[in-house]
Amino acid sequence: MNTGTLNFAANLSMLYGHLPLLQRPAAAAAAGFTAAEIWWPFDSPVPADRDVDALARALSDAGLQMVAMNFIEGDMRAGDRGLLSVPGRAAEFRDSIDTTVAFADRTGCRVLNALYGNRQSDTDPGAQDELALESLVLAARAAHQVGASVVLETISRQEAPDYPLGNADATVAMADRVNDASGLSNTGFLCDLYHHGRNGEDIPDLLKRHARRIVHFQIADTPGRGRPGSGVLDYPDFFSRIDASGYDGWIGLEYEPTRDPAVDFDWLPSLTASG
Repeated sequence: MNTGTLNFAANLSMLYGHLPLLQRPAAAAAAGFTAAEIWWPFDSPVPADRDVDALARALSDAGLQMVAMNFIEGDMRAGDRGLLSVPGRAAEFRDSIDTTVAFADRTGCRVLNALYGNRQSDTDPGAQDELALESLVLAARAAHQVGASVVLETISRQEAPDYPLGNADATVAMADRVNDASGLSNTGFLCDLYHHGRNGEDIPDLLKRHARRIVHFQIADTPGRGRPGSGVLDYPDFFSRIDASGYDGWIGLEYEPTRDPAVDFDWLPSLTASG
């Protein structure tokens, strides 16, 4: 799906999270999508080969390109926001790196999202940041071997008050720190406009200041985290600015669905017609 020159990918974990995993690619394809993104889709950091093969086959059978996926992030619905900086759990993130990178190589996915993790009340923040840096350097070097990028994203303070990458500047600064430490340049910024909008950040300003660091976009409206047009964010303006910036990547639709395609995607034709 596209509006003008912008290309949109279905987030299989949110738009189709009510379906069994292996049914989601076909459902997205039936709605007209040719590309998808996904949270960590497996039950463990090192899933069985048959589970990896089954998902890859479901994507191929549906003709769906995987364009972005998460490293293991914990239980998102229960409040986890990543493991890579969490003592006692960072090993799960590191164990997931090989599977993530191999799956990316197999499916042509080139954007790998590493959620940072919440602050822990019993751990020094500096120690968590050092643990995060070590984890992210390992991920960046592995991703580099298959031509992929690692991305970091902001999560709004309202949703995750203990998540330290609470605005665009903090997120980009951490990505730059990873690049300095790894000696590479493949760690960048996942710009989720829902989180920045909910934070009250100046989105036109951050799009201008960080344009060269943005590797991937995700979108939802606020309040409610529904489709664009269901809330207060000025998506026609945001899309115009993204288009004018020359961004040629994908925009992930990471919003809560009504499960009625006529409602969930009604904004796409209208935007195309007015573009």
